[in-house]
Amino acid sequence: MTDSTRSDKVRRGSKSRSFFALVQDVPSLVTDLVKGELALLKYEIIGTLKAFGIGAGFLVGALVFVFAMLGVLLTGIVLLIAIWLPGWLSALIVAFVLLLVAALLAFLGYRSIKKGLPAVPEKTIASLKRDLKAVKGVGTIPGHDVTEF
Repeated sequence: MTDSTRSDKVRRGSKSRSFFALVQDVPSLVTDLVKGELALLKYEIIGTLKAFGIGAGFLVGALVFVFAMLGVLLTGIVLLIAIWLPGWLSALIVAFVLLLVAALLAFLGYRSIKKGLPAVPEKTIASLKRDLKAVKGVGTIPGHDVTEF
């Protein structure tokens, strides 16, 4: 019997059913309910992920055009400086400024990552060790004197 026919049979059964017969129907009804809810959840999640995927694709396309625009902008800056200096020197100046910006961003990223290390959740581990000691009855409870008990 399929899920829908099983629940249909339960719903269309005789009107005067015993309590035990009704209790026997509960597992199949709960199973049908859970399967229906999971199907709805799956449908909603797929729709949401599809929308996120399409949005991410548009954002990647926008980034491609932003990178192209940056190349054109940097070329314009080189040509602007080339009005006063030779072209090769203006290109070197722009490249050096870009190198300085990249070095600054790399340093800030390195400092930020170093601040986050170690990646081990030390506070959680310490808390779990305290909880384990408390369960075993070893150690003290913070803020309580052992002699009070």
